[in-house]
Amino acid sequence: MSDPLRDVPLADLTVDSTKRPDRPRFAQADDAQRGPGRHLAAIHRHYLMDLSRIAQVLHRIKAGDAPPAELVQIVLNAEMAQNFRAFGTLCGQECHVLTMHHNIEEQSIFPQLHARGSDAMRAVVDRLRAEHKVVHELLERLAAVSHTLTATPDAATFGEATAIFEQLVKVVKSHFHYEETALEEALGVYGVMV
Repeated sequence: MSDPLRDVPLADLTVDSTKRPDRPRFAQADDAQRGPGRHLAAIHRHYLMDLSRIAQVLHRIKAGDAPPAELVQIVLNAEMAQNFRAFGTLCGQECHVLTMHHNIEEQSIFPQLHARGSDAMRAVVDRLRAEHKVVHELLERLAAVSHTLTATPDAATFGEATAIFEQLVKVVKSHFHYEETALEEALGVYGVMV
């Protein structure tokens, strides 16, 4: 059985904010109960910073500029093909890290919220899981094209990697924002550790 998202055009691999259920309200939630949600948001900020660094490399490679200082060891004095390889390697690494993050949520956090939460919380978790499928498909595509780019770098493959990466960033930013907002208090209220 094939993945139904496999054949979806890249431009259609999005998350629709209009289909997101409202988060449950916890009027009595305190700062301690908001702590796990804030911890999750801090983890997300770290991933977004990594994505931002990769985007900087991408834009510098596209412009033919020198790489940013923090990535000098990877791309200093490199030919365009070496820059393409470096971008492919960075994307591949980020695919792995984000996949691990989503696996933790899927195997630990979401089942606990689903079991302990209200119907409204279960609807949020179901929506987050549906969005994870879109993110996963983008990560799969980026990992595949990154592997190709690392092995045989060329402008066409770099363009494909760029398009997938940019779509991934857009989807991840939207997904993270919803997840952080929807789970900010719920994690602590339901006793789910991050």
